Amino acid sequence: MSPDPTPWDRSIPDADLLRRFDIAGPRYTSYPTADRFHAGFDAERHGEMLALRAFGPAAAQPMSVYVHIPFCESVCYYCACNKVVTRHHERAAAYVDALEVEMSLVHRRLGARALVSQLHFGGGTPTFLSDRELSMLMALVHRHFRLAADTEISIEVDPRTIDFGRLRHLRGLGFNRLSFGVQDFDPGVQRAVHREQSLESVAALIAASRDQGFTSINVDLIYGLPLQTPASFARTIEQVATLRPDRIALYGYAHLPHRFKPQRRIEASALPPPADKLRMLSGAIAGFIARGYSYIGMDHFALADDPLAVAKREGRLHRNFQGYSTQPDCDLVALGVSAISKLGASFAQNVKTLPEYYAALREGRLPVERGLALDQDDLVRRDAIMALMCQGRLAFDPIERSHGVVMADYFAPEIERLRHMEADGLVTIEPRAVQVTPMGWFFVRAVAMVFDRYLRPSGAGVAAPQGAAGGAADTPIRFSRIL
Repeated sequence: MSPDPTPWDRSIPDADLLRRFDIAGPRYTSYPTADRFHAGFDAERHGEMLALRAFGPAAAQPMSVYVHIPFCESVCYYCACNKVVTRHHERAAAYVDALEVEMSLVHRRLGARALVSQLHFGGGTPTFLSDRELSMLMALVHRHFRLAADTEISIEVDPRTIDFGRLRHLRGLGFNRLSFGVQDFDPGVQRAVHREQSLESVAALIAASRDQGFTSINVDLIYGLPLQTPASFARTIEQVATLRPDRIALYGYAHLPHRFKPQRRIEASALPPPADKLRMLSGAIAGFIARGYSYIGMDHFALADDPLAVAKREGRLHRNFQGYSTQPDCDLVALGVSAISKLGASFAQNVKTLPEYYAALREGRLPVERGLALDQDDLVRRDAIMALMCQGRLAFDPIERSHGVVMADYFAPEIERLRHMEADGLVTIEPRAVQVTPMGWFFVRAVAMVFDRYLRPSGAGVAAPQGAAGGAADTPIRFSRIL
Protein backbone atom coordinates (compact mmCIF):
# COMPACT_ATOMS: atom_id res chain seq x y z
CA MET A 1 0.00 0.00 0.00
CA SER A 2 1.30 3.47 -0.78
CA PRO A 3 2.29 5.89 1.97
CA ASP A 4 -0.46 7.77 3.75
CA PRO A 5 -1.26 10.70 1.43
CA THR A 6 -2.56 12.99 4.17
CA PRO A 7 -0.85 16.40 4.44
CA TRP A 8 0.69 15.39 7.80
CA ASP A 9 3.16 13.32 5.85
CA ARG A 10 4.13 15.95 3.30
CA SER A 11 5.87 18.40 5.63
CA ILE A 12 9.24 17.66 7.17
CA PRO A 13 10.43 20.12 9.85
CA ASP A 14 13.68 21.92 9.20
CA ALA A 15 16.52 22.14 11.70
CA ASP A 16 15.51 25.58 12.94
CA LEU A 17 12.01 24.47 13.96
CA LEU A 18 13.40 21.30 15.51
CA ARG A 19 15.90 23.32 17.52
CA ARG A 20 13.26 25.71 18.86
CA PHE A 21 10.29 23.41 19.44
CA ASP A 22 11.62 19.87 19.93
CA ILE A 23 11.94 20.59 23.65
CA ALA A 24 12.05 18.35 26.70
CA GLY A 25 8.72 17.79 28.39
CA PRO A 26 5.99 15.32 29.23
CA ARG A 27 4.91 12.61 26.81
CA TYR A 28 1.35 13.10 28.07
CA THR A 29 0.55 9.44 28.41
CA SER A 30 -1.42 10.90 31.31
CA TYR A 31 -2.49 14.30 32.54
CA PRO A 32 -1.62 15.40 35.14
CA THR A 33 1.77 13.73 34.81
CA ALA A 34 3.18 11.37 37.43
CA ASP A 35 5.41 13.99 39.03
CA ARG A 36 2.19 15.49 40.47
CA PHE A 37 1.28 12.33 42.39
CA HIS A 38 1.48 12.53 46.21
CA ALA A 39 1.38 10.22 49.22
CA GLY A 40 -1.95 11.65 50.39
CA PHE A 41 -3.62 9.45 47.78
CA ASP A 42 -2.91 6.06 49.34
CA ALA A 43 -3.95 2.41 49.16
CA GLU A 44 -7.22 3.10 50.94
CA ARG A 45 -8.21 5.74 48.38
CA HIS A 46 -7.28 3.44 45.52
CA GLY A 47 -9.35 0.66 47.07
CA GLU A 48 -12.30 3.04 47.25
CA MET A 49 -11.90 3.84 43.55
CA LEU A 50 -11.87 0.13 42.69
CA ALA A 51 -15.04 -0.42 44.70
CA LEU A 52 -16.66 2.64 43.14
CA ARG A 53 -16.02 1.20 39.70
CA ALA A 54 -17.61 -2.07 40.72
CA PHE A 55 -20.93 -0.37 41.52
CA GLY A 56 -20.84 2.48 38.99
CA PRO A 57 -21.64 2.80 35.29
CA ALA A 58 -18.03 2.00 34.35
CA ALA A 59 -18.54 -1.59 35.54
CA ALA A 60 -20.20 -2.45 32.25
CA GLN A 61 -17.30 -1.04 30.21
CA PRO A 62 -14.15 -3.00 29.32
CA MET A 63 -10.90 -2.04 31.02
CA SER A 64 -7.18 -2.43 30.42
CA VAL A 65 -4.74 -4.43 32.53
CA TYR A 66 -1.00 -3.84 32.71
CA VAL A 67 1.48 -6.22 34.40
CA HIS A 68 4.98 -4.95 35.18
CA ILE A 69 7.80 -7.53 35.19
CA PRO A 70 10.90 -5.71 36.53
CA PHE A 71 13.62 -8.33 35.98
CA CYS A 72 16.46 -8.08 33.43
CA GLU A 73 19.45 -10.39 33.00
CA SER A 74 21.77 -7.53 32.10
CA VAL A 75 21.62 -3.76 32.25
CA CYS A 76 21.29 -1.54 29.19
CA TYR A 77 23.24 1.60 29.99
CA TYR A 78 20.64 4.00 28.57
CA CYS A 79 17.81 2.51 30.61
CA ALA A 80 15.64 4.61 32.94
CA CYS A 81 12.96 1.98 33.54
CA ASN A 82 12.07 0.46 36.91
CA LYS A 83 14.03 -2.78 36.85
CA VAL A 84 15.88 -5.41 38.87
CA VAL A 85 19.06 -6.68 37.18
CA THR A 86 19.74 -10.29 38.14
CA ARG A 87 20.71 -13.63 36.66
CA HIS A 88 18.87 -15.46 39.43
CA HIS A 89 15.77 -16.58 37.60
CA GLU A 90 14.42 -18.24 40.72
CA ARG A 91 13.48 -14.77 41.97
CA ALA A 92 10.69 -14.66 39.39
CA ALA A 93 8.67 -17.36 41.14
CA ALA A 94 8.19 -15.24 44.27
CA TYR A 95 7.17 -12.29 42.11
CA VAL A 96 4.50 -14.31 40.31
CA ASP A 97 3.17 -15.41 43.71
CA ALA A 98 3.03 -11.76 44.78
CA LEU A 99 1.17 -10.79 41.62
CA GLU A 100 -1.41 -13.43 42.47
CA VAL A 101 -1.96 -11.79 45.86
CA GLU A 102 -2.30 -8.35 44.29
CA MET A 103 -4.76 -9.64 41.69
CA SER A 104 -6.82 -11.20 44.48
CA LEU A 105 -6.92 -7.91 46.39
CA VAL A 106 -8.02 -6.06 43.26
CA HIS A 107 -10.59 -8.71 42.34
CA ARG A 108 -12.08 -8.60 45.82
CA ARG A 109 -12.72 -4.87 45.49
CA LEU A 110 -13.99 -5.05 41.94
CA GLY A 111 -16.41 -7.75 43.06
CA ALA A 112 -16.33 -9.65 39.76
CA ARG A 113 -14.11 -10.70 36.88
CA ALA A 114 -13.97 -7.37 35.07
CA LEU A 115 -14.10 -7.43 31.28
CA VAL A 116 -10.70 -6.65 29.70
CA SER A 117 -10.12 -5.39 26.16
CA GLN A 118 -6.38 -4.71 26.43
CA LEU A 119 -3.68 -6.64 28.33
CA HIS A 120 -0.03 -5.67 28.27
CA PHE A 121 3.07 -7.22 29.89
CA GLY A 122 5.93 -4.72 30.22
CA GLY A 123 9.16 -4.30 32.09
CA GLY A 124 12.01 -4.77 32.66
CA THR A 125 11.98 -7.86 30.52
CA PRO A 126 8.75 -9.90 30.69
CA THR A 127 10.46 -12.74 28.84
CA PHE A 128 12.79 -13.07 31.85
CA LEU A 129 10.02 -15.36 33.14
CA SER A 130 10.22 -19.01 32.11
CA ASP A 131 7.57 -20.57 29.88
CA ARG A 132 6.05 -22.21 32.96
CA GLU A 133 5.95 -18.91 34.86
CA LEU A 134 4.38 -17.10 31.93
CA SER A 135 1.76 -19.84 31.73
CA MET A 136 1.06 -19.50 35.45
CA LEU A 137 0.78 -15.73 35.16
CA MET A 138 -1.66 -15.93 32.25
CA ALA A 139 -3.74 -18.46 34.17
CA LEU A 140 -3.90 -15.99 37.08
CA VAL A 141 -5.03 -13.24 34.72
CA HIS A 142 -7.82 -15.44 33.38
CA ARG A 143 -8.85 -16.40 36.91
CA HIS A 144 -9.25 -12.80 38.05
CA PHE A 145 -10.31 -11.05 34.84
CA ARG A 146 -12.52 -11.84 31.86
CA LEU A 147 -10.75 -11.31 28.55
CA ALA A 148 -12.90 -10.33 25.58
CA ALA A 149 -12.64 -12.44 22.44
CA ASP A 150 -10.85 -9.63 20.60
CA THR A 151 -8.61 -8.50 23.47
CA GLU A 152 -5.29 -6.99 22.42
CA ILE A 153 -2.72 -9.06 24.35
CA SER A 154 0.79 -7.67 24.00
CA ILE A 155 4.22 -8.27 25.51
CA GLU A 156 7.56 -6.49 25.35
CA VAL A 157 10.33 -8.73 24.10
CA ASP A 158 14.10 -8.51 24.36
CA PRO A 159 15.25 -10.34 21.19
CA ARG A 160 18.23 -11.72 23.10
CA THR A 161 15.97 -13.66 25.49
CA ILE A 162 13.69 -15.60 23.14
CA ASP A 163 13.81 -18.18 20.37
CA PHE A 164 11.28 -19.70 18.00
CA GLY A 165 10.02 -22.09 20.67
CA ARG A 166 9.31 -19.24 23.06
CA LEU A 167 7.42 -17.40 20.32
CA ARG A 168 5.21 -20.46 19.82
CA HIS A 169 4.59 -20.60 23.55
CA LEU A 170 3.63 -16.93 23.75
CA ARG A 171 1.23 -17.35 20.84
CA GLY A 172 -0.26 -20.40 22.50
CA LEU A 173 -0.91 -18.36 25.64
CA GLY A 174 -2.97 -15.92 23.59
CA PHE A 175 -0.47 -13.12 23.00
CA ASN A 176 -1.23 -11.54 19.63
CA ARG A 177 1.07 -8.48 19.70
CA LEU A 178 4.83 -8.19 20.21
CA SER A 179 7.10 -5.22 20.84
CA PHE A 180 10.79 -5.83 20.08
CA GLY A 181 13.34 -3.63 21.82
CA VAL A 182 15.97 -2.95 19.15
CA GLN A 183 17.16 0.67 19.78
CA ASP A 184 19.91 0.59 17.11
CA PHE A 185 21.50 -1.95 14.76
CA ASP A 186 24.96 -0.38 14.62
CA PRO A 187 27.41 -2.80 16.35
CA GLY A 188 29.49 0.02 17.85
CA VAL A 189 26.45 1.73 19.32
CA GLN A 190 25.19 -1.58 20.67
CA ARG A 191 28.48 -2.22 22.45
CA ALA A 192 28.45 1.29 23.87
CA VAL A 193 25.04 0.74 25.50
CA HIS A 194 25.62 -2.93 26.43
CA ARG A 195 22.87 -4.34 24.21
CA GLU A 196 24.18 -6.43 21.34
CA GLN A 197 21.83 -8.14 18.89
CA SER A 198 22.23 -8.68 15.17
CA LEU A 199 19.95 -7.55 12.39
CA GLU A 200 19.79 -11.16 11.21
CA SER A 201 18.56 -12.50 14.56
CA VAL A 202 15.85 -9.85 14.88
CA ALA A 203 14.77 -10.38 11.26
CA ALA A 204 14.44 -14.12 11.87
CA LEU A 205 12.35 -13.55 15.01
CA ILE A 206 10.04 -11.09 13.25
CA ALA A 207 9.56 -13.52 10.36
CA ALA A 208 8.82 -16.35 12.80
CA SER A 209 6.37 -14.11 14.67
CA ARG A 210 4.42 -13.54 11.50
CA ASP A 211 4.43 -17.26 10.77
CA GLN A 212 3.02 -17.88 14.25
CA GLY A 213 0.12 -15.52 13.59
CA PHE A 214 0.97 -12.48 15.70
CA THR A 215 -1.24 -9.70 14.34
CA SER A 216 0.95 -6.71 15.22
CA ILE A 217 4.69 -6.26 15.58
CA ASN A 218 6.31 -3.12 16.99
CA VAL A 219 9.99 -2.14 17.02
CA ASP A 220 11.44 0.36 19.52
CA LEU A 221 14.30 2.66 18.54
CA ILE A 222 16.27 5.35 20.39
CA TYR A 223 18.15 8.25 18.83
CA GLY A 224 20.84 10.24 20.61
CA LEU A 225 22.76 7.21 21.96
CA PRO A 226 26.57 7.21 22.32
CA LEU A 227 28.54 6.86 19.08
CA GLN A 228 25.44 7.37 16.94
CA THR A 229 25.82 9.63 13.91
CA PRO A 230 23.19 10.82 11.43
CA ALA A 231 24.68 8.45 8.86
CA SER A 232 24.76 5.42 11.17
CA PHE A 233 21.22 6.01 12.37
CA ALA A 234 20.03 6.41 8.77
CA ARG A 235 21.33 2.88 8.15
CA THR A 236 19.35 1.62 11.14
CA ILE A 237 16.21 3.37 9.82
CA GLU A 238 16.68 1.67 6.45
CA GLN A 239 17.29 -1.73 8.07
CA VAL A 240 14.24 -1.47 10.30
CA ALA A 241 12.07 -0.42 7.37
CA THR A 242 13.12 -3.54 5.45
CA LEU A 243 11.75 -5.65 8.33
CA ARG A 244 8.33 -3.98 7.84
CA PRO A 245 7.16 -3.93 11.45
CA ASP A 246 3.56 -2.77 11.69
CA ARG A 247 4.51 -0.01 14.12
CA ILE A 248 7.66 1.81 15.20
CA ALA A 249 8.26 3.76 18.40
CA LEU A 250 11.10 6.29 18.20
CA TYR A 251 12.39 7.82 21.45
CA GLY A 252 15.00 10.46 22.13
CA TYR A 253 17.67 9.58 24.68
CA ALA A 254 18.04 11.99 27.60
CA HIS A 255 21.31 11.67 29.51
CA LEU A 256 20.43 12.00 33.20
CA PRO A 257 23.14 10.06 35.06
CA HIS A 258 22.34 11.84 38.33
CA ARG A 259 18.90 10.21 38.26
CA PHE A 260 19.55 6.88 36.57
CA LYS A 261 22.61 4.98 37.73
CA PRO A 262 23.15 2.80 34.60
CA GLN A 263 23.65 5.95 32.54
CA ARG A 264 26.79 6.72 34.52
CA ARG A 265 28.53 4.12 32.35
CA ILE A 266 27.98 6.32 29.30
CA GLU A 267 30.60 8.97 28.67
CA ALA A 268 28.96 12.27 27.88
CA SER A 269 31.71 12.96 25.35
CA ALA A 270 30.49 9.96 23.32
CA LEU A 271 26.99 11.39 22.89
CA PRO A 272 26.11 13.04 19.58
CA PRO A 273 25.97 16.84 19.65
CA PRO A 274 22.51 18.46 19.65
CA ALA A 275 22.71 19.36 15.96
CA ASP A 276 23.37 15.73 15.02
CA LYS A 277 20.57 14.55 17.27
CA LEU A 278 18.17 16.87 15.45
CA ARG A 279 19.40 15.55 12.11
CA MET A 280 18.72 12.00 13.31
CA LEU A 281 15.15 12.89 14.21
CA SER A 282 14.37 14.70 10.98
CA GLY A 283 16.09 11.95 9.00
CA ALA A 284 14.06 9.26 10.76
CA ILE A 285 10.79 11.09 10.09
CA ALA A 286 11.64 11.54 6.41
CA GLY A 287 13.03 8.01 6.09
CA PHE A 288 10.04 6.20 7.53
CA ILE A 289 7.52 8.33 5.64
CA ALA A 290 9.39 7.65 2.38
CA ARG A 291 9.17 3.93 3.10
CA GLY A 292 5.42 3.80 3.54
CA TYR A 293 4.88 4.69 7.19
CA SER A 294 2.45 7.26 8.52
CA TYR A 295 3.58 9.59 11.25
CA ILE A 296 1.09 9.04 14.07
CA GLY A 297 2.48 11.71 16.35
CA MET A 298 5.46 12.61 18.51
CA ASP A 299 7.06 9.18 18.86
CA HIS A 300 5.06 6.69 16.78
CA PHE A 301 4.88 5.52 13.16
CA ALA A 302 2.63 2.90 11.60
CA LEU A 303 2.13 1.35 8.19
CA ALA A 304 -0.59 3.20 6.30
CA ASP A 305 -3.07 0.30 6.55
CA ASP A 306 -2.37 -0.40 10.25
CA PRO A 307 -5.39 0.20 12.53
CA LEU A 308 -3.40 2.91 14.33
CA ALA A 309 -2.90 4.87 11.10
CA VAL A 310 -6.53 4.33 10.12
CA ALA A 311 -7.68 5.58 13.54
CA LYS A 312 -5.46 8.65 13.12
CA ARG A 313 -7.03 9.47 9.75
CA GLU A 314 -10.55 8.93 11.08
CA GLY A 315 -10.09 10.96 14.27
CA ARG A 316 -10.45 7.92 16.57
CA LEU A 317 -6.95 7.99 18.08
CA HIS A 318 -6.51 7.71 21.84
CA ARG A 319 -3.51 7.92 24.16
CA ASN A 320 -2.77 5.95 27.31
CA PHE A 321 0.21 4.69 29.30
CA GLN A 322 1.25 2.47 26.38
CA GLY A 323 1.30 5.46 24.01
CA TYR A 324 -1.07 5.91 21.06
CA SER A 325 -3.88 3.40 20.89
CA THR A 326 -7.03 2.53 18.97
CA GLN A 327 -8.64 1.53 22.27
CA PRO A 328 -11.23 3.98 23.63
CA ASP A 329 -10.32 5.75 26.86
CA CYS A 330 -11.03 3.36 29.72
CA ASP A 331 -10.01 2.40 33.23
CA LEU A 332 -6.62 0.75 33.70
CA VAL A 333 -5.63 -1.64 36.47
CA ALA A 334 -1.84 -1.86 36.71
CA LEU A 335 -0.11 -4.63 38.67
CA GLY A 336 3.44 -5.00 39.95
CA VAL A 337 6.15 -2.69 41.26
CA SER A 338 5.92 0.95 40.10
CA ALA A 339 2.85 0.29 37.93
CA ILE A 340 0.33 3.13 37.53
CA SER A 341 -3.43 2.54 37.53
CA LYS A 342 -6.07 4.92 36.19
CA LEU A 343 -9.58 4.62 37.60
CA GLY A 344 -12.15 7.27 36.81
CA ALA A 345 -10.68 10.64 37.76
CA SER A 346 -7.75 9.20 39.72
CA PHE A 347 -4.28 7.72 39.35
CA ALA A 348 -2.50 5.36 41.74
CA GLN A 349 1.14 4.23 41.55
CA ASN A 350 2.52 1.17 43.28
CA VAL A 351 5.67 1.17 45.41
CA LYS A 352 8.90 1.04 43.43
CA THR A 353 10.97 -1.64 45.22
CA LEU A 354 10.44 -5.36 45.66
CA PRO A 355 10.84 -5.32 49.48
CA GLU A 356 8.14 -2.66 49.81
CA TYR A 357 5.91 -4.49 47.35
CA TYR A 358 6.21 -7.84 49.12
CA ALA A 359 5.74 -6.24 52.56
CA ALA A 360 2.47 -4.56 51.56
CA LEU A 361 1.06 -7.75 50.11
CA ARG A 362 2.07 -9.83 53.16
CA GLU A 363 0.01 -7.39 55.20
CA GLY A 364 -2.95 -7.75 52.85
CA ARG A 365 -2.65 -4.16 51.57
CA LEU A 366 -2.80 -2.85 48.06
CA PRO A 367 0.85 -1.85 47.35
CA VAL A 368 0.06 1.78 46.49
CA GLU A 369 2.68 4.43 47.27
CA ARG A 370 1.08 7.59 45.89
CA GLY A 371 -1.55 8.86 43.50
CA LEU A 372 -3.80 11.73 42.58
CA ALA A 373 -7.49 12.62 42.51
CA LEU A 374 -8.09 14.97 39.61
CA ASP A 375 -9.92 18.24 40.23
CA GLN A 376 -12.23 19.93 37.74
CA ASP A 377 -9.47 22.00 36.19
CA ASP A 378 -7.39 18.83 35.68
CA LEU A 379 -10.30 17.22 33.84
CA VAL A 380 -10.81 20.19 31.54
CA ARG A 381 -7.11 20.40 30.73
CA ARG A 382 -6.81 16.63 30.30
CA ASP A 383 -9.51 16.70 27.63
CA ALA A 384 -7.85 19.67 25.91
CA ILE A 385 -4.38 18.11 25.93
CA MET A 386 -5.60 14.70 24.74
CA ALA A 387 -7.60 16.31 21.93
CA LEU A 388 -4.41 17.99 20.73
CA MET A 389 -2.24 14.89 21.18
CA CYS A 390 -4.67 12.53 19.47
CA GLN A 391 -6.72 14.49 16.95
CA GLY A 392 -4.47 17.50 16.43
CA ARG A 393 -7.49 19.71 16.97
CA LEU A 394 -8.91 21.31 20.08
CA ALA A 395 -12.57 21.93 19.27
CA PHE A 396 -14.27 24.13 21.84
CA ASP A 397 -17.82 22.76 21.60
CA PRO A 398 -17.25 19.24 23.03
CA ILE A 399 -15.33 20.52 26.06
CA GLU A 400 -17.85 23.27 26.72
CA ARG A 401 -20.65 20.70 26.66
CA SER A 402 -18.76 18.28 28.93
CA HIS A 403 -17.47 20.76 31.50
CA GLY A 404 -19.69 23.83 31.31
CA VAL A 405 -16.87 26.28 30.59
CA VAL A 406 -16.50 29.04 28.01
CA MET A 407 -13.31 28.02 26.25
CA ALA A 408 -12.38 31.45 24.92
CA ASP A 409 -12.44 32.77 28.49
CA TYR A 410 -11.13 29.70 30.32
CA PHE A 411 -8.10 29.33 28.08
CA ALA A 412 -7.60 32.98 27.13
CA PRO A 413 -3.97 33.09 28.46
CA GLU A 414 -3.11 29.81 26.71
CA ILE A 415 -4.55 30.94 23.41
CA GLU A 416 -2.54 34.12 23.64
CA ARG A 417 0.64 32.09 24.28
CA LEU A 418 -0.08 30.10 21.12
CA ARG A 419 0.24 33.21 18.97
CA HIS A 420 3.98 32.74 18.43
CA MET A 421 3.35 29.14 17.33
CA GLU A 422 0.72 30.38 14.90
CA ALA A 423 3.31 32.81 13.49
CA ASP A 424 5.67 29.86 12.98
CA GLY A 425 2.97 27.90 11.16
CA LEU A 426 2.47 25.24 13.84
CA VAL A 427 -1.15 26.00 14.76
CA THR A 428 -4.11 27.87 13.36
CA ILE A 429 -6.26 29.66 15.93
CA GLU A 430 -9.86 29.59 14.75
CA PRO A 431 -12.86 31.27 16.44
CA ARG A 432 -14.03 27.94 17.92
CA ALA A 433 -10.95 25.70 17.76
CA VAL A 434 -7.20 25.39 17.76
CA GLN A 435 -5.98 23.37 14.78
CA VAL A 436 -2.51 21.83 14.69
CA THR A 437 -1.03 22.24 11.21
CA PRO A 438 0.75 19.49 9.29
CA MET A 439 4.07 21.00 10.39
CA GLY A 440 2.86 21.52 13.93
CA TRP A 441 1.98 17.86 14.32
CA PHE A 442 5.69 17.11 14.62
CA PHE A 443 5.72 19.39 17.70
CA VAL A 444 2.36 18.46 19.18
CA ARG A 445 3.89 17.90 22.62
CA ALA A 446 5.09 21.52 22.72
CA VAL A 447 1.62 22.69 21.71
CA ALA A 448 0.01 20.59 24.45
CA MET A 449 2.42 21.94 27.06
CA VAL A 450 0.85 25.36 26.70
CA PHE A 451 -2.26 23.96 28.43
CA ASP A 452 -0.37 22.25 31.29
CA ARG A 453 -0.94 24.38 34.39
CA TYR A 454 1.80 22.57 36.31
CA LEU A 455 4.47 23.95 33.99
CA ARG A 456 3.33 27.51 34.59
CA PRO A 457 4.66 28.42 38.10
CA SER A 458 8.31 28.33 37.10
CA GLY A 459 7.62 30.36 33.99
CA ALA A 460 8.87 27.49 31.88
CA GLY A 461 7.07 25.68 29.12
CA VAL A 462 6.85 27.13 25.64
CA ALA A 463 6.44 30.86 26.25
CA ALA A 464 10.00 31.16 24.99
CA PRO A 465 10.35 28.41 22.36
CA GLN A 466 14.11 28.05 22.75
CA GLY A 467 13.79 27.03 26.42
CA ALA A 468 13.38 23.65 28.03
CA ALA A 469 10.32 22.55 29.94
CA GLY A 470 10.24 23.29 33.63
CA GLY A 471 8.21 20.23 34.63
CA ALA A 472 9.54 16.71 34.84
CA ALA A 473 8.40 14.31 32.19
CA ASP A 474 5.70 11.88 33.11
CA THR A 475 6.61 8.33 34.05
CA PRO A 476 4.74 5.99 31.74
CA ILE A 477 4.60 2.37 32.82
CA ARG A 478 5.66 1.03 29.50
CA PHE A 479 8.67 3.31 28.92
CA SER A 480 10.07 5.30 31.79
CA ARG A 481 12.54 7.21 29.64
CA ILE A 482 12.51 10.97 29.97
CA LEU A 483 12.31 12.40 26.46
